[in-house]
Parts: sequence; structure tokens; C-alpha cells
Amino acid sequence: MARSTYSVTQAQSQLPQLLRQAERGMLVGITRRQQTVAYLLSRDHLEAMVETMEILANPDARKAIAYHRAGRTKFVPLSALDADEWRSWYAGQDAP
Repeated sequence: MARSTYSVTQAQSQLPQLLRQAERGMLVGITRRQQTVAYLLSRDHLEAMVETMEILANPDARKAIAYHRAGRTKFVPLSALDADEWRSWYAGQDAP
């Protein structure tokens, strides 16, 4: 991810431009006295980060990721399941 940094004064005078940069995927840092005190980032980027944190906060998801990394997961096409198996599996899932 590309980054740029602006002082508070620069950010105040260039806010529309900085928002466009953030929307294009750039991480925009805001500094005060040469210290970064804030960042501008796109809504999509923030939502993706929050979703990732929510997934990683779920113990079952972390376990599934660990199993996958260890090569212990098995993938089969849905067509390999018969209709009753599929209904049984799907019935146990939370609704989206």
C-alpha cells in the first residue's frame, strides 16, 4: 500500500485531494510536530480490516486457518455431496 504524509496544516488545506488519495487505496498519514498522529484510509480498507479482525477473533476460524495451513483440510466439489448430505450440512449453518 502506498503511503504519503502531510502536516496538519497541509492536510487542512488539501483535504479533498487527500480523501481522493485514500479512496484510491493510499494510506495518508497526518503529522503534528513530525510525529504521525492519525491516518486517513478508505472505507473499504477499514471495513476489510475490521472484518479480518472479527474473523481472527473467532476461535473456530483460527482453528480452521491452522488446519488449512497444516494441510489438514480437504476440499470436495459440492457435486460430490448428495442432496441429503448437503441439506444436512447447510441446515447446521448460521444464516448469512
